[in-house]
Amino acid sequence: MATRKQSAAKSIQKIAAVATLPAPAVGKSVPAPKPASEERAAVPTRERAYQHLQQAIASGKLAAGAAVSELAIARELGISRTPIREAIGQLVAEGLLEQTHNRGAVVAQLSRQDIIHLYQLRQALEVFAIGQAATAKIRSFELERLRALADDFLLLHDELVRSGKRALNPEQMHRFSASDLGFHAMILRVAGNPRIQKAVNEARLLVRIFATHRRGHEAWLLKSLHQEHIRILDAVVSHDADLAMKLMTEHIETSQQERLDEFDYWEREASLRSSVPLYMDM
Repeated sequence: MATRKQSAAKSIQKIAAVATLPAPAVGKSVPAPKPASEERAAVPTRERAYQHLQQAIASGKLAAGAAVSELAIARELGISRTPIREAIGQLVAEGLLEQTHNRGAVVAQLSRQDIIHLYQLRQALEVFAIGQAATAKIRSFELERLRALADDFLLLHDELVRSGKRALNPEQMHRFSASDLGFHAMILRVAGNPRIQKAVNEARLLVRIFATHRRGHEAWLLKSLHQEHIRILDAVVSHDADLAMKLMTEHIETSQQERLDEFDYWEREASLRSSVPLYMDM
């Protein structure tokens, strides 16, 4: 049976491989979308089960370490347990789930080293992509959207200051993550390589799903991150590829350290909680 680290490594390798595939052909006609009812009927039950589980993990409905109930999912989807078992097997192979001896399949958890590996992948792909974006012609609607996404951090900053609270709450952190992901995704779109965009988005998704809980950002950090995004955007607009790549490297390294600090914090908290009964018995 694959260990957690081996399963996560397989998933990281799978993401990295996506970037090496040829980009889809441009200019081919796209068929009109089918009604949702027809799409559901056309999707095999195993694929439906796979998509359902993947979305539950991505949304946090199934948190890291949570057990997956075949029976509950079968009832929810109105299908037999066989396709669910097959979908679970696929997600185990991809590193999103792992098999245990006494709880069946559970949602995987990343180790500290897994987080480092995922950020190394992000850095390799995003730094290259930002250099490509700096040589491309950025369109007005893309620039407008990028500035709006960056300015979302200032809106959250002002909202936090008005509230008098120390840090963002979970709902505000969700909005922060959406704006942050949107900014980076738009930069990758400007670079014009959909394979890199897909690989980076999946790497970020893995970190977001399986990394430890994020503490709310404080006002000073929101302002600092806004400035980082604006400097990166200005370098792209001015076609300074070297500066854009340098700033993106620093930005990703800062984000990696933040996630590692969070990981270490929650590891210490877990260790402290587990040791409390020992002190109570003394």
